[in-house]
Amino acid sequence: MNEFVEKVSEKAAKLSDEQVRRILNAAREENEVFDSIMQSIPSGIVIVDKNWCIMRLNRAAKRYMPFFHLHQIKSEPVWNLIADEDISNFISCCAQEQNTNVREEFSVVASDGKARFIVVSVIPLLRKSRIAGSIIFADDVTSKRQKEILIHRIENLKSLTSLAASVAHEIKNPLGAISIHIQLLQRAIKKSRESGGMLPDEQHMEKYLSVVTEEIENLNKIVMDFLFAVRPLKTNMSLADPDAIIEKAMAFFSPELESFGIEVSVSTGSSPVRILIDEKLFREVLVNIVQNAKAAVLSGRKEPGGKIIVKSFVKSDHYILTVADNGCGMDESTCSRIFEPYYTTKADGTGLGLTTVYKIIKEFQGDITVNSQIGKGTVFTIQIPVPQEETMLLEGSQ
Repeated sequence: MNEFVEKVSEKAAKLSDEQVRRILNAAREENEVFDSIMQSIPSGIVIVDKNWCIMRLNRAAKRYMPFFHLHQIKSEPVWNLIADEDISNFISCCAQEQNTNVREEFSVVASDGKARFIVVSVIPLLRKSRIAGSIIFADDVTSKRQKEILIHRIENLKSLTSLAASVAHEIKNPLGAISIHIQLLQRAIKKSRESGGMLPDEQHMEKYLSVVTEEIENLNKIVMDFLFAVRPLKTNMSLADPDAIIEKAMAFFSPELESFGIEVSVSTGSSPVRILIDEKLFREVLVNIVQNAKAAVLSGRKEPGGKIIVKSFVKSDHYILTVADNGCGMDESTCSRIFEPYYTTKADGTGLGLTTVYKIIKEFQGDITVNSQIGKGTVFTIQIPVPQEETMLLEGSQ
């Protein structure tokens, strides 16, 4: 078509009105075919000129990237027309820094109120081997992300068989004790009735009943521990900047910690990174670990000089968060059980805080470890995978 247009342009002055009309009709038909192809492509496509003003876009682009003010399509740069702030900022940065062949993943709220995961890519638009603008692609990867989360949960459920077997073994002992004492109680009542109908001595009955009650409480505790261990968390996963959450949370906690004479140090990564987490639950993880660090420092030091150090960085496709303190520390046995339900070293502790932390990090497809030495302090280390698109961006910015 391009060669045909060039030839027509050269001979335009010699063409009759009828020939010009045929050429225009042919061009219009080809343009309609091109537009039909654009609208049929499942990926969102936005074509912009050198000034980043929209020349063309399809329906999928409007569906994946919420737009407003489309009546200003010719006069405004594309980022001013995109309602989602994160996508708008990403495209604006691409324009300012002249970045091409880049992509990033975003979580957006669709018109139905559900969260969706969108990958936005920017590539150069070439015309006669020169850059004439850019093409912005938007692809919905929600079902892919949901499948990944589902597969992760299925893998976690594999451990339920051995866990259920352990619980069944634990339940046998209380059930056996209950059964024996009920039988003893029944025999005593039967013997009493046969010898005159008088009930056994009250103290004698209460002895058996107290054992039954105690074992029922033990059973209830075992069942509650099991339910807590297997019940899935309600999460609202989205791509978020963990460093922003850390800085905001630690700015809130620092005055309180410093009032106890605890020095607080926060060091986050130089390049922003976004990971797939629930922001509220991630903050809960940080709060829980920092509160444990505070308790360890206050119980382990009689002199000033308490410290809590929070550090984050990206390494080997993982976001790493460490929370270190110079408190009382823990022995090896305590470290090995610290994430177990109802295990606690505090007099007023519930033993569920760090269990919750462990469950949340596992829900984020991450891992958490603890290293500690008596009298020297403790370090909690959290690792959460960085999405591939984010890793590519971080590598490109170095």
